Amino acid sequence: MHITQHTDYALRVLIYLGACPERRVTIKEMAACFDISRSHLMKIVTRLVAEGFVDGARGKGGGLRLQCAPEAIGVGAVVRRMEPGFDLVECFRSDAACLLTSGCRLKGALHTALSAFLASLDTLTLADLIGNPPRLRTLLRIDDAATSPPR
Repeated sequence: MHITQHTDYALRVLIYLGACPERRVTIKEMAACFDISRSHLMKIVTRLVAEGFVDGARGKGGGLRLQCAPEAIGVGAVVRRMEPGFDLVECFRSDAACLLTSGCRLKGALHTALSAFLASLDTLTLADLIGNPPRLRTLLRIDDAATSPPR
């Protein structure tokens, strides 16, 4: 199974936000952490906001935070809503032109595999991915200075 880079980065954004529940996080901060262009990250965040996973506020004191608790965000739901489709092979598309489509057994096997992949992701929440927040903050190099309120 394969997820797009867009979905991979979306999950990283959610994990990062989950590691910083006490404050709003800027796109600039996450872009630097993950070495992703700010414009590319903005597209991902815009989608996460539209899908209801992230709350964004503009202006001074603005930034991003999770819309709800990490325990309420299912990984399978994020993947399904961020992925443009799961067309593993041509016959998954409505415009398939493969001559084998009407009698192919591979399509059923791949559909079963895809269902198992998504079912596995459905057993996880964002809280499971965050795990130990202090360790995650260390891995992400989030220092206490960045999380301190402005004076």
